[in-house]
Amino acid sequence: MLSAFLFISLPATAQSTTPTVPPYVSILLSLFVVIAIIFAMAFIMRRFNVTQSGSSDLKSVATMMVGTKERIMVIEVGDEQHLVGITANSINHLSKLDTPINAANKPNPGDVFKSKLAQFIQPHVAQVNANSKEKN
Repeated sequence: MLSAFLFISLPATAQSTTPTVPPYVSILLSLFVVIAIIFAMAFIMRRFNVTQSGSSDLKSVATMMVGTKERIMVIEVGDEQHLVGITANSINHLSKLDTPINAANKPNPGDVFKSKLAQFIQPHVAQVNANSKEKN
């Protein structure tokens, strides 16, 4: 009878001897994750120029990257559009556009991202759906 009691109580003592993580480790890990997310979002916003500033008189119509820190931009000032070259050290006026670029035809960057994300996710969703149907 005593041996049966010891056999039953052994798994209970084995569970209590497992090492536990101190609470400050999980707090520090959570803090690190939050700070990493903040830096990642700041990098994304800086890289893709998410911030829109300025007035209604000055607009960025189109932008094209031509190097790591160089870009060509069409800006609209009033009713005129100008082509400017932007580098890390300077901004140069390249020309005034005689035929304005229609900004209404320009796709919304959010729509472009949404369509690319849908293209990426669709094969994975189809595979998950196929796997779940096979299990049922």
